Amino acid sequence: MADINYCIRCGELLKLTKISGAIRPVCENCGWVYFPDPKVAAAGLISDGSRILLVRRSVDPYRGKWTLPAGFIDAGEDPRKAVERECLEETGLCVEVDGILDVIYGQEHSKGAHIVIVYRVNVLSGKMQPGDDVDQVGFFFLDKLPEIAFKTTLKVIEMLQSAG
Repeated sequence: MADINYCIRCGELLKLTKISGAIRPVCENCGWVYFPDPKVAAAGLISDGSRILLVRRSVDPYRGKWTLPAGFIDAGEDPRKAVERECLEETGLCVEVDGILDVIYGQEHSKGAHIVIVYRVNVLSGKMQPGDDVDQVGFFFLDKLPEIAFKTTLKVIEMLQSAG
């Protein structure tokens, strides 16, 4: 919130004030209060039965490490459509949502999501190839995984391993 210094309605300098149980930037001139919205992402779990599909990040943070295909949900975008879009952009595969696996909370870095909705998805068509912000795509056995980028992905892997 340190980047929020001026009111978006009237331009006045904001003052940090306790509102609704938290310290928030408030405009004393017009009464506007800044309530930060969480960033929400959607991730797709693609499995061929014994292996899961992971993508290798080509951007920071965690460049060169592997994760589930995922990305931010745009304002006004259906989260199911977001995961389908992200899977296509990052893997070249057209998918459809088969259900929610989990909703995971916890921001891992300053530009990351606060909430990740993890969907089970089924491949409909396409040719597996990296795109967008990944440089490799591959299937991995749960006991032979590459270096994983995010705790969210590790949590999903742990869920799958414990389900056996």
